[in-house]
Amino acid sequence: MKIIGFIETSLLDWDGHIVASIYLPGCNFRCPYCHNKNVVLNPDSFDEVPLEHIESYISENKDFLDGIVVSGGEPTMHEDLPDLLKKIKRTGLKVKLDTNGTNPNMLGSLISENLVDYIAMDVKAPLNQKYSDIAGVEVKLDNIKRSIDLIEASGIDYEFRTTIVPILLSEDDVLSIISELAGSKKYALQQFRPDYTLDPALSELKPYQSEIIMNLADSAQKTIKTVTIRGDV
Repeated sequence: MKIIGFIETSLLDWDGHIVASIYLPGCNFRCPYCHNKNVVLNPDSFDEVPLEHIESYISENKDFLDGIVVSGGEPTMHEDLPDLLKKIKRTGLKVKLDTNGTNPNMLGSLISENLVDYIAMDVKAPLNQKYSDIAGVEVKLDNIKRSIDLIEASGIDYEFRTTIVPILLSEDDVLSIISELAGSKKYALQQFRPDYTLDPALSELKPYQSEIIMNLADSAQKTIKTVTIRGDV
């Protein structure tokens, strides 16, 4: 497996945890607001980070690290992801996985093998045709639904999260997502960042006003246990 990025210390990638973050190349989505566009479009342009370097860093610093985040791109595209997670778990650190939920078979296997301690799944849109419109590719909604169900029933910690992008998601769209996730443990509303987007046209788009984001969070709190807002609001 090629690793294209490694952040030695982060306080942002896992709420309440000090972590190191590993980035894997490639993604099966083409979300226009994505700010990792080179990871998505040009994964071969990155130099490889040797796994030995990462293992050495973890070994020397695991006393102050709470865990390791594995992100991308979309990590579950890689068939050897379980092998990477097994190596991390042998260090005794917890693992957080970021995913778009398109590979429920992989998620189910990782959960059953106790290779993940926390899953953060992006829910891009309401579970209808708009999902494919926003993802930029045709999405099998059954896979998204299966992943949501698997994660909710897993017994491990998790969150669902949505990036709130004007013109792509209306307030009613977000309310629909909230309804579909009713009863979940945690939901994060992420403010859109107009910098360095996959679609350059979105770089001129103004994020939703803070009042709108706050109102959506208030609505989510009625049916979801923990609701958080990320980004400048």
